[in-house]
Amino acid sequence: MKEAIGGYFSLELPRYEEYHSEGVRLNNGRNCLEYLLRCRKPSKIYIPYYTCEAVLEPIQRLHIGYQFYHIDLQFEIGEDIELSTTEVLLYTNYFGLKQRYAEQLAQHYGQCLIIDNTQAFFAKPIDGIDTFYTCRKFFGVPDGAYLYTDAQADSKLDQDSSYDRMTALLKRIDLGPEAGYADFSKTEEAMSGLPIRRMSMLTKRLMQSINYKQAARQRRNNFEYLHQALGQSNQLTLTLEPDAVPMIYPYFSAADGLRENLIKNKIFVACYWPNVADWAESGSIEYQLMQNLTPLPVDQRYGEEEMKEIANMIVT
Repeated sequence: MKEAIGGYFSLELPRYEEYHSEGVRLNNGRNCLEYLLRCRKPSKIYIPYYTCEAVLEPIQRLHIGYQFYHIDLQFEIGEDIELSTTEVLLYTNYFGLKQRYAEQLAQHYGQCLIIDNTQAFFAKPIDGIDTFYTCRKFFGVPDGAYLYTDAQADSKLDQDSSYDRMTALLKRIDLGPEAGYADFSKTEEAMSGLPIRRMSMLTKRLMQSINYKQAARQRRNNFEYLHQALGQSNQLTLTLEPDAVPMIYPYFSAADGLRENLIKNKIFVACYWPNVADWAESGSIEYQLMQNLTPLPVDQRYGEEEMKEIANMIVT
């Protein structure tokens, strides 16, 4: 498309190089998985109990057999899984903290492994391993994902458009997060069932406007602050590897009403993931994580002042 010259202005955005400029640009993470499954045609896929229900959408749509597996409190596979040559295993790089373990799995499973880096945007892809990322979990964009693979789709993909998914992002700036939450929820619902398309021009341009070095540095600093303040009361043993950039700080505690108290004080935290209650037994590690893991925000919007506020809310 030829760039227009003159006329009215669009958003004024700085321009940097995309962090994943060498990846295949698609419209969301679950469609990256569908792209892989359509190309690879596995007979079966192993998926963790502890994951978002959106993972099942492409698997069920393509009528591929699947089996759940357990993880342990180090977020590593908690059972022996032997794959046939027609089976694949999906592993989530949880919270961006498990890159070394993902590399070990790649050595063991080779091309039968798929890495879900939707929680690990800054983790480097592993040579020869199908890997996908999403944009919305790390940055203020309406959609978008990146895929690393040597698999080739047998048809040309249309390009998505994203302007009508921007309302929540704009309202948050103008009116605050509460005012835009209903629009955010609608956008989340609209992600379900989207056909595989190329990333929109708007999302691509937004992803070119991000200072990735600053974002990575701030996330690490915030994580380290919270870990110093909360590490002794956190029931998880956490290690921030030198090249790791976390999505959140996973705080695991059975303290009653912690999540509700944070939200009441306008510290908004999610629940990963309610669907686990339908999949895993009540005594399982995954069920405990769903109930008691509080994902504390450490993203680049915030600094030491906000981290101190979060820590004080928990330890007092």
